[in-house]
Amino acid sequence: MLIRNLCNIALASTVLALSGCSGGVLDPKGQIGIDEKNLIIIATVLMLLVVIPVIVMTLYFAWKYRDTQTHEIYAPKWAHSNKIEAFVWAVPIVIVIILGVITWESTHSLDPYKPIEGKGKHLTVEVVSLNWKWLFIYPEQGIATVNELVFPANVPVEYKITSESTMNSFFIPQLGSQIYSMAGMETKLHLIANEPGTFKGFSANYSGAGFSGMKFNAIATPTQGDFDKWVSDVKAKGNKLTKANYYELAKASENNPVTYYGDVDKGLFHTIIMKYMPGMKDMKGMKKMTDMPHDMAEHSATPSISQGEE
Repeated sequence: MLIRNLCNIALASTVLALSGCSGGVLDPKGQIGIDEKNLIIIATVLMLLVVIPVIVMTLYFAWKYRDTQTHEIYAPKWAHSNKIEAFVWAVPIVIVIILGVITWESTHSLDPYKPIEGKGKHLTVEVVSLNWKWLFIYPEQGIATVNELVFPANVPVEYKITSESTMNSFFIPQLGSQIYSMAGMETKLHLIANEPGTFKGFSANYSGAGFSGMKFNAIATPTQGDFDKWVSDVKAKGNKLTKANYYELAKASENNPVTYYGDVDKGLFHTIIMKYMPGMKDMKGMKKMTDMPHDMAEHSATPSISQGEE
């Protein structure tokens, strides 16, 4: 009866624990997220090959040679065993080697800066973390949104990420890797959604009082046509994001509502990055940077150190 009750408790605890995985890294909806989930599971299983036998043997010997078990006498007749010594050392060494190989390969294959191959042209989204909201600029479509990210399913997305001020971490758990946003620097991330849906995104790095409300919906539309229609709807709203009203937007605010901009000043993302560079703090310097051709402006930003690059 006791064993049955313990089994029921263990089963209920397992179900309760796994129910928390919904919508997180263990419930991936994109190829990068799936690969990372597999890596987590493989690494955990390999480590449990050592942990579980040790726990089982510890409990077994503690029970077998307990104080009340007077007829069991622990009196080993050996002082050293080459076989046991070899086994105790060989198993962890083999596991560490296997983990090392897997980590080496996955570190390169899941490099966030590496474009997703075989899925066609990437959609580019420029991401700016503000206090305490997210700004998403679509340079090819000429629109921008606040706290709402939309892209087609099965289309790879290249995220170019920076921060207005404090460091944050851009994270959509069901799609894959997180990466930091830092002022004056540009980091990159490549993700894809394998199916349509709405996925939760947020900042995974504490950045002050309004941090808890720094969330957004990442929406994967079923088709490219649905995405194009959404772009047309945003353009029809008529709001324009200029440098002047960007500074108003960048002011700290908590639980900011979703906002749409049907037009965006060209080069705004690079202006935000370069504002911390020497000689760019005044409006004249920032205007010069903005007036440069896009490829030149991007080239000028490359001396800043990006995450993972030196």
